[in-house]
Amino acid sequence: MSCTVQDATPCLLGNVLDNLFTSDEETLTLDIAKQRLSQQPYMAQAEINKVHAMHRSVFVAGVRPFLLWVCGFGFLFAFVINPILEWLWPDVGSLVLPLDVMMELTLGMLGLAGLRTIEKIQGVAK
Repeated sequence: MSCTVQDATPCLLGNVLDNLFTSDEETLTLDIAKQRLSQQPYMAQAEINKVHAMHRSVFVAGVRPFLLWVCGFGFLFAFVINPILEWLWPDVGSLVLPLDVMMELTLGMLGLAGLRTIEKIQGVAK
């Protein structure tokens, strides 16, 4: 808004009031912008993961399956094998695995692995 010399007082008053009060629309626009900015690192990492998953070398594309197998065996031990061993030999004690770390890693990879499954179903996976 441009102000002339004749209407400078109402214009200044309008600018002060506009700076003091934020409309719901402006707040919503700012919230959307903040959310988009906070998602940028995750979107970039997802693109990097897609490129790695499409690579033909097992040393690049094989990391995700390897880690999933390791976490899968860890969960098998923690929830099936270890309770059976504790039941058979209660005097021996139990081995505790870092399930919180394995769960975080597994859920993160499974969330991204869904994209890979869609690519395979559509026939665009290499």
